[in-house]
Amino acid sequence: MKAMVLTRIGTPLQYRDVPEPHCGPGSVLVKISACAVCRTDLHVVDGELPDPVLPLIPGHEIIGEVVQTGKGVIDFAIGDRVGIPWLGYSCGHCRYCRRRQENLCDNALFTGYQLDGGYAQFTVADHRYVFPIADELGDVAAAPLLCAGLIGYRSLRLCGDAERLGMFGFGAAAHVICQVAVHQGREVYAFTREGDAAAQEFARSLGVVWAGSSSEMPPEPLDAAIIFAPVGELVPTALESVCKGGTVVCAGIHMSPIPSFPYRILWGERVLRSVANLTRKDGEEFLQLAPQVPVTTHTQTYALQDANEALDALRSGSLQGAAVLVPPH
Repeated sequence: MKAMVLTRIGTPLQYRDVPEPHCGPGSVLVKISACAVCRTDLHVVDGELPDPVLPLIPGHEIIGEVVQTGKGVIDFAIGDRVGIPWLGYSCGHCRYCRRRQENLCDNALFTGYQLDGGYAQFTVADHRYVFPIADELGDVAAAPLLCAGLIGYRSLRLCGDAERLGMFGFGAAAHVICQVAVHQGREVYAFTREGDAAAQEFARSLGVVWAGSSSEMPPEPLDAAIIFAPVGELVPTALESVCKGGTVVCAGIHMSPIPSFPYRILWGERVLRSVANLTRKDGEEFLQLAPQVPVTTHTQTYALQDANEALDALRSGSLQGAAVLVPPH
């Protein structure tokens, strides 16, 4: 099969012919129709996440069709349309798995990091971490939901019943979860890069009540804020934007160092917390909710062999919405 392969950290992916993966017990072989490009892929390729298994096929926002099932798989059949997310394996017996907190599993493995992912024509996945995809969602449109949507949804859940919600960094995840939050009747405030008028206008088109740069304070104190951008300097800014008792959620897997800040902006029972991965419950809930909203994803498609170009666009901040790779058929 054709695949984009990372052979060395900090170097471009290589378009190669590689063996089609083997479908073992408990797994499904999926023919990939679309794979979205996530900022986590950038963190892997650029070496900001340690010790990826090399050579590696990145990608963890995968949509495709089951073409083979392994021994013991009874929940999926050949022809089923499915999605494959970041969390690709959990042990099932550690203290976190026993609490249904498999997102914190001590022995977890991740798609496109320790397991080969979706920048390819085929991939194999543990059937426990494969989700059915509603017919209403097209392949390209559905791909960003598998991480931008799922991690965004988990972040939104951790904001509780916040009525005024800020989103710092208005990219793939924010543009999806903004629609969910507006659907739920929340007021959304969008914070973008300095002077990014296009991103602010994009946010307004999705129903936010205010859009400005990350250096500005919102017109009203927020009940909660989600930081999607991997920028540690936004943590004090977000804390200053939320009211007493408010929550700031750091949604990324990687963030630049957080600068020191005065205790007064944390005081007042404000909460600062991170999001780690996803649970199966997150996936099941969100993928049922998305067609009801309905969530519309804004995407730019690239041929599989143009994955480096898509990564560069994400790295530069020139994307609106999400990049999605389409492999050759």
